[in-house]
Amino acid sequence: MLSQVARSTSAHSSRDFETELRELEAHLLAMGARCERVVGLAFDAFRRGASEVAGEVEALDTQIDLDEVQIHALIMRILALRQPVADDLRFLATALRLITDLERIGDEAVNIGERAVKEDGEAKQLVRGELESMAVAALDMLHGALEAFVRWDDRGAHQVLGCDDAVDRSCAAIIAAMTAHMSVRRDEVLAGLRVIRVTKYLERIADHATNVAEEVIFMVRAEDVRHGQWQHAGALAAAR
Repeated sequence: MLSQVARSTSAHSSRDFETELRELEAHLLAMGARCERVVGLAFDAFRRGASEVAGEVEALDTQIDLDEVQIHALIMRILALRQPVADDLRFLATALRLITDLERIGDEAVNIGERAVKEDGEAKQLVRGELESMAVAALDMLHGALEAFVRWDDRGAHQVLGCDDAVDRSCAAIIAAMTAHMSVRRDEVLAGLRVIRVTKYLERIADHATNVAEEVIFMVRAEDVRHGQWQHAGALAAAR
């Protein structure tokens, strides 16, 4: 479970401003928790071939879409009325980018759920272990990134960034295995393509988790570590 965001700023002189920030924090926590739930639900449906779960996945995604709209409106109101600076401004800027990544994670979960079919041939069985490990890794990255956001934890965010390469390697290995399988089993092409697509969706979820982790580092340290700059940032953090 995600706990309340612990901002580094002290209580504000404006009680209304403090109330708005706490309301925003609560909305963000709820949206993040829904994203974790929908990804786990969608992958479990694919793993078991439980196509009947698709409706529940789509309902959760609809709520995530609504979360994005409501949170965006709240942030815009705070920016317009409170003119925040320093930590508060970075927190709000991070929240704006965060909700975009979370909304896209919900979309990827729907895509995964749509690939759940009861009879799925042999393709999925061939890579079941690696596919499940990849899903666990992507979910761990998402949870770790959200926890780092909650705790203003730049070190935790940096650890999330270091996990993405392993997910990419799993993605490449699964795609290679499916390509080889489909080349000798033409009757398994559709099943193999479903596995490849789910693998790519998981890889994108990990990418969005990486984005969240990068946003946390910006929020905490005011450092832009996108596009591979996190290695340098990590060296600086380790030296402190």
